[in-house]
Amino acid sequence: MTDDASHPPVIDTDVPHSARIWTYWLGGKDHYPVDREAGERVRETFPAIVDLARIGRYFLGRVVRYLAGEAGIRQFLDVGTGLPTVDNTHEVAQRIAPEARIVYVDNDPLVLAHAEALLTSTPQGATDYINADVRDPDAILARAARTLDFSRPVALVLMGVLAHVADYDEARAVVRRLLAALPPGSFLAVRDGADTDPDYSEAIRGYNASGAVAYHLRTPEQIAGFLDGLDVVEPGVVPCPLWRPDVSPLTSAREVALLGGVGRKP
Repeated sequence: MTDDASHPPVIDTDVPHSARIWTYWLGGKDHYPVDREAGERVRETFPAIVDLARIGRYFLGRVVRYLAGEAGIRQFLDVGTGLPTVDNTHEVAQRIAPEARIVYVDNDPLVLAHAEALLTSTPQGATDYINADVRDPDAILARAARTLDFSRPVALVLMGVLAHVADYDEARAVVRRLLAALPPGSFLAVRDGADTDPDYSEAIRGYNASGAVAYHLRTPEQIAGFLDGLDVVEPGVVPCPLWRPDVSPLTSAREVALLGGVGRKP
């Protein structure tokens, strides 16, 4: 059952929203003129943003395949999931392990309105949706415990959401609080935008001026810092196309300003 499912979501179509803009870049349909306008302004400054959106999605798929396959994880807490699209976390995980249990978390009313698409679990597994903010980890953990067993390893998935927390120390604290509730053998998977490309940085400044919830690029060292204290999985925190690619990435992949990595809690 979705959290707050009995209350019709209030969707503000006058202010651009990151989840809808991201869906627009991915070629989805769940967006409004204000989102398309904001998305086009970013693309005019930084045409590669569409490629970055797809790179981020492919990275998620590879990470979940690794976690459900090689790492043997059967529980996933996906915070900041965004709008449903192709190969959502539960679909990838349950293709490998039909008994996998997934809890999604987001605070966008449009995601809540489409949450049923995130609840199409296999009979052997389970999915749930929580309407909550990443800045409230205690509420997330309390509600996730309805579906996940925190005595068994969990994969915490934070794809692009920590960049919406302006203060880096606060973002680190959120990660530490969520990880503290998970047992040894759990994993953290992170992906965020880096400040290594001047054109990307300029485009994000324009995006933040649009009225959407601001997105804060981090240094590569800061992104890697989210995995401090964990056993980092090879190849480490790297440009996303270089993380266990399905095919050999182009040499330019090293310049992609979207970094990700996975770590295991010892």
